Amino acid sequence: LLIPNAAGKVTGGLLQLGLRALERGFIPVIFNRRGHNGCPLTTPRLQPFGDPGDLREAVTYLRCRHPSASLLAVSEGSGSGLLLAYLGESGSSSRLAAAACLSPIFRGRDWFEARMPWLYEWPLLLHLKQGLSRYAGALAEVMDMDRLLGSRSLRELEETLFCRTRSRPTSWESYWERNEPLRDADEAAVPVLCLCSADDPVRGAPARSLPRELFRSSPYFFLLLTPHGGHCAFPRRGPGRCWAHEAVLEYFRAMAEFLRTEERRKGLPRPR
Repeated sequence: LLIPNAAGKVTGGLLQLGLRALERGFIPVIFNRRGHNGCPLTTPRLQPFGDPGDLREAVTYLRCRHPSASLLAVSEGSGSGLLLAYLGESGSSSRLAAAACLSPIFRGRDWFEARMPWLYEWPLLLHLKQGLSRYAGALAEVMDMDRLLGSRSLRELEETLFCRTRSRPTSWESYWERNEPLRDADEAAVPVLCLCSADDPVRGAPARSLPRELFRSSPYFFLLLTPHGGHCAFPRRGPGRCWAHEAVLEYFRAMAEFLRTEERRKGLPRPR
């Protein structure tokens, strides 16, 4: 299960990861948030940053369609906020065998308030506005569309979408109490590999953006931190594919092999 960033942008890197997974025998499926990439918006409500409700429905559907398959999930950039929230909220009922996050955003509120360099923020902002403009008529019933489409930062857009609605206005603080990616991280019960680079211009400096204590205390969270790699790039020297994709697929292969060995050792039936 491939989870794009919070803007719903299916990057070339995510497509490359899906292609590599297909070559390795996996069945890649892209999860689209409501209103993103042609996914229909049937109600005037979008998906908050860390609300895993729709992702839970998608996982339940995939489990029903493929009851004996090992279900894995990998997220890219700010989309990791959704995956991390899902793992914490679901705990041992996540139905996932393993998960991985490429250049994840761990602290959502801090990330929105710190802002990214404009070179990264403006393309995402324009991408979101373009998608939202398709539903301007329906959304105008519940929010100020002039303010929304006139937003000059991702924070202003997020605040207008989810805090300044006409039906359920709320504060910025209350919004993040419900949507911080790591709010229930202690409940996660699935191994999670997080690949991060120290020079990530989108996430920010490791000292303030990496929850190192989580990786020290939790037996389920693993951190692979490299000095260089940028944001979701991790290029090899010379021509070649992103080495992080190879690392994620090798990690998934090793986890699947480990789980099969454990099932044979304990004589457990495969879940259906």
